[in-house]
Amino acid sequence: MQIVHTIAELRQVLKARALPNDVALVPTMGNLHDGHLALVRQARERVGAAGTVAASIFVNRLQFAPHEDFDRYPRTLARDAELLAGVGCDLVFAPDEREMYPQPQTYQVLPDPALAELLEGRFRPGFFTGVCTIVMKLFTIVQPQLAIFGKKDYQQLMVLRRMVEQFALPIEVIAGETRRSEQGLALSSRNGYLSDAERTQALQLSAALRGLLERVRRDGAAADLAVIEAEAHAALAVQGWAPDYLTVRRRTDLQAPDAAERAAGIPLVALGAARLGATRLIDNVEG
Repeated sequence: MQIVHTIAELRQVLKARALPNDVALVPTMGNLHDGHLALVRQARERVGAAGTVAASIFVNRLQFAPHEDFDRYPRTLARDAELLAGVGCDLVFAPDEREMYPQPQTYQVLPDPALAELLEGRFRPGFFTGVCTIVMKLFTIVQPQLAIFGKKDYQQLMVLRRMVEQFALPIEVIAGETRRSEQGLALSSRNGYLSDAERTQALQLSAALRGLLERVRRDGAAADLAVIEAEAHAALAVQGWAPDYLTVRRRTDLQAPDAAERAAGIPLVALGAARLGATRLIDNVEG
């Protein structure tokens, strides 16, 4: 496995490989866990032994608000590289900020507000602009045929798929299933901020989402979404959380399903974001 730190070096390596087969990219911010490694394994399965699996490691300042954890986000390149080598990654692109942003990134990709300004976009203004800008830049640099993103960041996956579609990029965006601990906690780099007690309590978020989805499915057309979601929000708050949102949406566009759609049993997803102590967690449950 090769580790490169500059765009020029990356392009030289890809050119030297001169492979007619696909390049699969797994973008990450590092501090890897088994969820990331599962995406790399999935990439390897898709491109086969002859293809190239590349992972990027870059903590992207553009997607952090000033009050968020950019400065303390763990940088663990040596450990990450060792993990990636063990799951069949061929190439790691690990640039620093000066390499990715040699001048202020005044050109940015503005995502569709109908999708990007709700849920995560409402509570983290500018987040998806930062995500789309860095992913577009990575796509331009690496020029992959496939890119793999985890379903845990459900809305992000949808935003990036729409970006690829609207720019007619020759890239297939593949979804990787959310990986969970044995206890059921969705794996996240930010789980490392949790204390042992908080890690156990964190299971309450996915339980709340499952309960929310089950109730909407059970009540069907009669479900009052606003009331059900408010009750779920209040129940989680009583347990010591500070929820941003707990909601049930259509999988197609993350809009609220109407009564006819609920009665018809269309595909739905429950999504939630809440702060437990100092740590903000997100999760989702399809059903």
